[in-house]
Amino acid sequence: MIDKLLYIDPGTGSMLFSIVIGIAGILIFSARALIIKLKFVFSRGKVDGKDNKKLPICIFSEGKRYWNVFCPICDEFEKRGKDIWYLTASPDDPALTAGYKHVHAQFIGEGNKAISRMNLINADIVLSTTPGLDVYQWKRSKSASYYIHIPHMPNDVSGYRLLGLDFYDAILLSGKYQEEEIRRLEAIRSIPAKETAFVGIPFLDTLKARLDSHPAPVKEDKKTTILLAPSWGKNGILVKYGASFIENLLKTPYNIVIRPHPQSFISEKEQMDKLLARFPESDRLRWSREPDNFDVLNEADLMISDFSGVVFDFTLVFNKPIIYTQPSEDWSQLDCSWDTEEMWTLKILPKLGKELSEDNFENITGLVEECLNSKESAEFAKGRDLAREQTWCNMGEGAVKVTDYLLNKHDEITAAKRASARANQSSKAKKK
Repeated sequence: MIDKLLYIDPGTGSMLFSIVIGIAGILIFSARALIIKLKFVFSRGKVDGKDNKKLPICIFSEGKRYWNVFCPICDEFEKRGKDIWYLTASPDDPALTAGYKHVHAQFIGEGNKAISRMNLINADIVLSTTPGLDVYQWKRSKSASYYIHIPHMPNDVSGYRLLGLDFYDAILLSGKYQEEEIRRLEAIRSIPAKETAFVGIPFLDTLKARLDSHPAPVKEDKKTTILLAPSWGKNGILVKYGASFIENLLKTPYNIVIRPHPQSFISEKEQMDKLLARFPESDRLRWSREPDNFDVLNEADLMISDFSGVVFDFTLVFNKPIIYTQPSEDWSQLDCSWDTEEMWTLKILPKLGKELSEDNFENITGLVEECLNSKESAEFAKGRDLAREQTWCNMGEGAVKVTDYLLNKHDEITAAKRASARANQSSKAKKK
């Protein structure tokens, strides 16, 4: 009887654990915030020695890996001659050397230093890809009016850690299903509805424009090229299946390109060193580590990957099939665990290619042929059309739509401030 009374189911236990961690995080970061605010007061309103003037619109980038998301937007602001501030946590972010006149790029420090700066930002609008606003370290600044989130992947917005987007004011979207996910979570959590705007996917627009001017290279040996592009972590193919998977790939008649996630060479260095030593490059195998993945995506006929955003870059833009693995995530830590509907990604993947599992990974050749040369290949082509229809609105116009939204929102905020100021002046005049 006592055992039954003390039993806590895994879901509830996970939630209680999240609450405890959340409370601890609040206490820690509240203390840090107090220290930062005291420094701010004693420095007379200056942050890092620079005048903390009101910025109309600013972008916060966690690092240079998100430059592909923001570059098309910055280009559009530059084209229009409109000012925008780009604050980055990477000292080597490409924006810093882009030579813009109207995009004011600034390195604001790495890690917690960047977050501390953003916690005190004085701006009308803050645009970012970073989830978790007002949940842990990154807090809403009392001097910032409006926070806008733009996703860095063209799929579900419910795949973030718990409360990932709850405290943003607006979310920029590319598909109706994303808005439906947001509305369901808002209803379940009884939180105010955020503003949403359907803008598209600027970084995919840029990738497609590049592809249109760079057709697929002509292969001298005319062999099919398979790109293995795993993510890092426990769900990554190289972690999950290891060397045996590469061995099976090399048994096929195809050319193989392996492009691990850059983080793999940091977090999984020992394993990567062993794989590089065991499988040196040859006339059929190549390791790709270039910063720009365009050429390998363009060259490949099929991609093998896991739960990674590059899957959608490849299949939506380059219009080619995939072989994918199902993730074994702990969904209880993600926003989608609260949702009553299955994630769009899980529903669309079977329409884009074949699933790889422990039961069939020794039959890579059969899976590849089914994707490329069987009757199913036509169905996968229809699936790609469906995915583009559902998740890529305003194709080719994403940067224009984002810029329009930001400028219009700033005009709206400015007008509201003026109206408030006039109302205050009128109220004071009446009291006199």
